[in-house]
Amino acid sequence: MNIYWDLFLTFARVGACTFGGGYAMLPILNREICEKKEWSTSDELSDYFAIGQCTPGIIAVNTATFVGQKQKGNLGGICATLGVVFPSIIIITIVAAFLEQFSHIEAVGHAFAGIRACVVALIAVSVIKLGKSAITNKPSFCIFMGILTLSLFGVYVANLPTMISTLTQPVYLVLLAGIIGLLLPKSTKEKK
Repeated sequence: MNIYWDLFLTFARVGACTFGGGYAMLPILNREICEKKEWSTSDELSDYFAIGQCTPGIIAVNTATFVGQKQKGNLGGICATLGVVFPSIIIITIVAAFLEQFSHIEAVGHAFAGIRACVVALIAVSVIKLGKSAITNKPSFCIFMGILTLSLFGVYVANLPTMISTLTQPVYLVLLAGIIGLLLPKSTKEKK
């Protein structure tokens, strides 16, 4: 099969089966991209997710672009990206056309409540899988705990001073973690 078409179809399947955003997509991506197609390793996929989180845009789209670009350059990245967004465009268009007509039905409200609960579970599984590949030594665990603490502090403490509130924004936390990682001695980074 043409690799470009294969990239499009593979990521279209991933996009069609994913609810809840990029993090919920991680287990599906791991199965399709790492296990079935062997286009990437689990570690590379974790790196793509990390970079996708740090760059503008949707994590799933960024990850698809990285994988497609790795396989077949810029055109591969475009095909993978179009594949992952295609199902969402179709589904959102259909849902938007009919949601107002059905949103008042009690069963629809219950269905959405179930989907929200499922998405939380999918995200939790993704976080655990990502954690296993990202937190590999004491320094990375310390960085994780520090950033988690700052992040939770920013979310749950009301009326933070502007400076602290700004520093607990995700973009600054990612930059802080990257700077700390760069400052670690090389011997510390290599210890497992």
